[in-house]
Amino acid sequence: MKKFKFRDEQKGAIFLVIMFLIIVSVIIFMAVSLRTDAIGERLADDQVIRVLTVMDDGDNNVIFSNVLIYYPVSKKAAIVNIPGNTGSIYQSLGRVDRIDEVYREKGIETYRREISKLLGCTVPFHMVFKLDDFIYLTDILNGLRIFNPSPVDIVSEAGERWLLPSGAVNFDGDKISTYLKYHIEDENPSDVQERYQNVIAAFFSTLHDKRSYITMKNAMSKKILKLIHMNLDNRDSFRLLEMISEMDAETVVRQTVTGRIRIVDSQKLLFPLNNGEFIKEAVKQSTNMLLSTGGTYASRVYVLEIKNGTSIQGLAHNTSILFQNASYDVLSAMNADSNDYEKTVIIDHIGNKEIAAMVGDFIHCKNIVEEEVDLSNTERETSADVDFTIILGKDFDGRYVRASK
Repeated sequence: MKKFKFRDEQKGAIFLVIMFLIIVSVIIFMAVSLRTDAIGERLADDQVIRVLTVMDDGDNNVIFSNVLIYYPVSKKAAIVNIPGNTGSIYQSLGRVDRIDEVYREKGIETYRREISKLLGCTVPFHMVFKLDDFIYLTDILNGLRIFNPSPVDIVSEAGERWLLPSGAVNFDGDKISTYLKYHIEDENPSDVQERYQNVIAAFFSTLHDKRSYITMKNAMSKKILKLIHMNLDNRDSFRLLEMISEMDAETVVRQTVTGRIRIVDSQKLLFPLNNGEFIKEAVKQSTNMLLSTGGTYASRVYVLEIKNGTSIQGLAHNTSILFQNASYDVLSAMNADSNDYEKTVIIDHIGNKEIAAMVGDFIHCKNIVEEEVDLSNTERETSADVDFTIILGKDFDGRYVRASK
C-alpha cells in the first residue's frame, strides 16, 4: 500500500492556512484585550455617571427627558428634569425653538449634546424608551409603584376614558401609559413634569428591587436590554444597568430647569433663569453634594429660612425660589429684624460645616456662623425647624454675594 505524500504545493497551502488562522486568532485576542471600556473610561475621567433618559412616543416626539447624575461609590443620585419647551437659540437648529425639537429634527446624539450645553456638563450616555416598549418593560418588571395623590376619571376629546386609582399603587403598563398621557384642563405644567419624573424615578426604584433580572444575564435580562436603546454595546449596557440597579432609589434628589415663559412664534417657551447660568450652578451644586465625603447630601433635604435684610421688595421670596429649584426645602421667606444688613450671613443651626459651606457656595457667601445653643434654657426660642437661616444683606445682588472691594 502506497503511503500518501503531500506535494510541495499542498504543503505550502496548508502552511498558509495555518498562518492565516494564527493571525486571525491573534487579532481577535488583541481586539478583546484592547477593547475599550466605555464605563470604566468615563469613571476614570469623572467620578459620576450621567445618563440622559428620553421617553419617545413612537413617532420621534419626546414625552419627557431627564438626566440621571449618579455617584456609584455612595449609590446616591439626582434626577434633573428637562421640560420639552425649554427655549433657547439652538445652534443645531439655527433658530430659537423648544429643546425637544432638536430631538425630533436632529436625533438623539445632537439632542444629548444640546442638553450637555444646557446643564454645563458632559452627558456621555443615553437611554431611549419607545412608549410601547416601556409599557411592555413595565409589565416584565411586574409594574411600577407610583404615588397618585387623587383618582383620575376623565374622558379625552377623542372619547378615550382615563381611569387611575389614588394612593401608592402598582401601575401595570397600561396604567403607566394612562398616567403619562392623561390631560386635565388648566393643569399646572409643573404637575405634569412631576408626573413624568415620577415615572423615571419609579423605573429606577423597580430596577433596584428587581436587580436579579439584570445581574443573572439570562433570557429575561436580554429581553429587558432589547427594550432600552443605549449608545453602548451589550456588555457595557449590561454594566451600566447593573450599576444603576444598585442606586439608593429612595433618596434620589429631584431638580428641574426653571425659568420664565415667553411667547415666541406663537409658542410658550421656558427660558432658563439668568440666561441658563442658574441651572448650570444648581447641577454643579448637586454633583458636589453627591461627592461630599460624608454622603450627607442625599440622606435628606435640608431646610432653610430666608430673611430679607435689605429694603429691596421681594428679595427673600425670589431667593427662596432659587434654593427650592436647587432641591432645598424653604420653610419661610420673610423680612429680617432690620433692613440695614450690610453683609449676607448664613447661620448654621445643625453644626454641619460641610453642608453650610455648600449652601454658601450656591450664592457665593463665605460669611457663615454657627448658632450657639444654650442647652440649659429649655424655654428658649429655637430654629430647630430649619437647618440654616440666610439673612440677605446689601452685598447680595439677587443671585450672588458680591465680593468686598
